[in-house]
Amino acid sequence: MADTLVIVESPAKAKTIGKYLGSKYIVKASMGHVRDLPKSQMGVDVTRSYDPKYITIRGKGDVLKSLKDAAKKVKKVYLAADPDREGEAIAWHLAQYLNLDLDQPIRVVFNEITKDAIKEAFKHPRHINMDLVNAQQARRILDRLVGYNISPLLWKKVRKGLSAGRVQSVTVKMIIDRENEIRNFVPEEYWTITSKLLSDGKAFEARFHGVGDEKVELHSEEEVNKILEQIKGQSYVVKKVQKRERKRNPAQPFITSSLQQEAARKLNFRTAKTMMIAQQLYEGIDLGKEGTVGLITYMRTDSTRISVTAQTEAKEYILEQFGPEYVLAEARDPAKNERAQDAHEAIRPTSVMRTPDSIKEFLSRDQLRLYRLIWERFLASQMASAILDTMSVDIDINGVLFRASGSKVKFPGFMKVYIEGNDDSGNEDESFLPPIEEGQILVEQSIEPNQHFTQPPPRYSEARLIKTLEEGGIGRPSTYAPTLETIQKRGYVALEEKRFVPTELGEIVISLMEEFFPEILDIEFTSQMESELDEIEEGVIEWVKVLDHFYPEFAKRLKVAEEKMEEIEIKDEIADENCELCGRHMVYKMGRFGKFLACSGFPDCRNTKPIVKEIGVACPSCKIGSIIERKSKKSRIFYGCNRYPECEYVSWDKPIARPCPKCGQLLVEKKRKKQGVSIACTACDYQEEADS
Repeated sequence: MADTLVIVESPAKAKTIGKYLGSKYIVKASMGHVRDLPKSQMGVDVTRSYDPKYITIRGKGDVLKSLKDAAKKVKKVYLAADPDREGEAIAWHLAQYLNLDLDQPIRVVFNEITKDAIKEAFKHPRHINMDLVNAQQARRILDRLVGYNISPLLWKKVRKGLSAGRVQSVTVKMIIDRENEIRNFVPEEYWTITSKLLSDGKAFEARFHGVGDEKVELHSEEEVNKILEQIKGQSYVVKKVQKRERKRNPAQPFITSSLQQEAARKLNFRTAKTMMIAQQLYEGIDLGKEGTVGLITYMRTDSTRISVTAQTEAKEYILEQFGPEYVLAEARDPAKNERAQDAHEAIRPTSVMRTPDSIKEFLSRDQLRLYRLIWERFLASQMASAILDTMSVDIDINGVLFRASGSKVKFPGFMKVYIEGNDDSGNEDESFLPPIEEGQILVEQSIEPNQHFTQPPPRYSEARLIKTLEEGGIGRPSTYAPTLETIQKRGYVALEEKRFVPTELGEIVISLMEEFFPEILDIEFTSQMESELDEIEEGVIEWVKVLDHFYPEFAKRLKVAEEKMEEIEIKDEIADENCELCGRHMVYKMGRFGKFLACSGFPDCRNTKPIVKEIGVACPSCKIGSIIERKSKKSRIFYGCNRYPECEYVSWDKPIARPCPKCGQLLVEKKRKKQGVSIACTACDYQEEADS
C-alpha cells in the first residue's frame, strides 16, 4: 500500500514519474499553480511590507480536495514541481495549503525525467528554498503593482481592455523604436565593382577593395568610372596570396532563448509552440516497450553546462558513429553569461543513444522536428571543431586593388551533424578559389559595376527580438513566449510577413507611458530590476527592499498621471467600401495578424473580412477572376482566385504576370532557403533567376 504522496504540476509528468517510483508512491498533479493574487483586486498591501493576499485559483477546488484527501492517507508528502522559481513557488503554495512542515525536507528536484534521475532525486530531498520563492513573489508582486495601477488608467484615458506590464511595455517600445529607425532612415548610395577572372581557365570573382594599400568606398557613378578608366586595358597581377587554416567551433548546446530562436529560424515555430512541444518532450513520451520516458532535460534554463555523464555518453556515440578524429579532445568551457543562473544543465537529450530516427514512430511530426534539433545541436557541441582552408588574394591593376577570398572545408568535424542558423538571409555556402600564385597574370572575363543603396535595419522577427531582449537583460527566457503573445493580443503590435509592426494603439500607449512612466520603459532600469530579482534568489538582498526601491517613486508618478493624462480618442480609418450586410461604412481595424476590415456598425453588425491585395495576375484556372494574396489560419501567405468559392484555384507560389517564354504557360516565384528566389514555369522545365 502506498505511504508517500508526490505532487507534480501536470498529469503527463505524474504518469512518467509514477512508473519509475512504483506502488509505494501515489503521484498526483496540481495542474500548475493552486494559489495566486486575486483577479478582482490589487491583492497587495503596500502599507504592510507588500503583504500579498493569496487565494485559491478558481476552478481548482476539486484538485485541491483530491490532494488534501490523499495527503491525509500517507506518511510523507514530497513536492516535485519544476526546478525553477515558478516550481519552487508552486511547491511553497502547496505546502501552505496542505499544512506541511517547512522544517522538513519535502522538496524533490530533478533536471530530467528518467529512471536514474528520479530515483537519485528522491534519495536527496531538500527544504523548500525560500530565496527562490521570494524571487518569484517579488516578480509577481512587482508586475501586479505595475499592471493593476497603470491598466485602469489606460482603460479610462484610451480604451477598455488595455494593459501595461514591465516587460511587455519595454518590448513594445523596442518594436516602435525600430519602426522609427526604419521611417527615419535615409538610404545612402554606394557602388561595388565585381570582376570575373580566370586562373588556368577556372573562373572566380574578385571585388574592388581600394587604391594602393588604402581601402576606398565608392559612393557615386563618377567615382566608379574613374576606377574603370584607370584599369581599362591593364593587366591583373596577383600581388599577394595568403593561405591559412581556420578552426570553426560548434554552437553551444541550447538554452531556452537559443532554442526559441533556432526553432523560429529552422522550423518556423512560434515561441509559444516551441515551449509547448519542449514541455511534452521533457515530461515524457510513450516509447512503446520502453514505456514513458522524458526525452530532454528541463527546457527553462540559461546555462550551457553539460553533465560529465552526458559528455561521456556523447563521446562514446561519436567514436562509434564517426570515428576517433571526430571526438572532442577535451570538453569546451561553457559560454560565460553573467546573468545565467547555472542551476540546471543546458537543454539536451536525456540519452544521445536515443536517436531521432530510432523513436520517430512514437513522436508527432513537430515533436520529432524539435527533438531532432535539440539532439543534433547537443551532439554537434560535443564534436571536434571543423577545419577550413581559407585563401585571400590581392590583385593589382595599375595601382587599383581587387580582393578575392574563399574557403573550403578541410575537415567537417561537427558540421557533419549540425550548423547553426542565423537571422540574416544570405547563402553561407563555402566557395573555394582555384590555384593562384603570386606574380601570376589573370585574365579578365567580365567586369560589372553595381549601384546599391544602404538598407534600413530590419523589423524584428521573433528570433531577433528574443535575442535582443536577452542581450539587454530584459525579462527571463521563460517570460518571452507569454510576453510576445500578450502584446499581440492587446493589439499593440501585429505580425506582418513574420515581422513585428507596431499598431497605432501601441504607439499611443507607449507615448503615454514615456511621458508619465519613463522608468518602466527604460531598458537599463528593467535590466537592473532583473538583476535584483536574481540577487533575491541568491539570498543577497531581501525581496521587500527591492519593492521599496521601486514603488514609492512609482506611486508619485501614478498620482501625477491620474491628474494630468488626457483622454485620447482613437478614430477608425474609413475604407472605400460599404458593408454588404447592412450598408454602413467598413473601417480598418488592427488585429493580432495585421489589418482587417470590419463594419462600423459593430456591435449591431459583426461583419468582418480580410483586406484583399491584388497582385495584377489573371486567374489561370477560370480566366475570369484575378489572383489575390490571402493568409492561411497559421498566417502563411498563399494566392487564390478572387471568385472563390466559384473558382477554387490556389497556389503557395506567387504567380507572375507574364507567360513562360518557352511554352506560354503560368510562371511562379519559387522561394527556397538556400537558393533564394527564382522564377519557374508550372508546365515545363523553364527557370530563371529573379531580379534581386
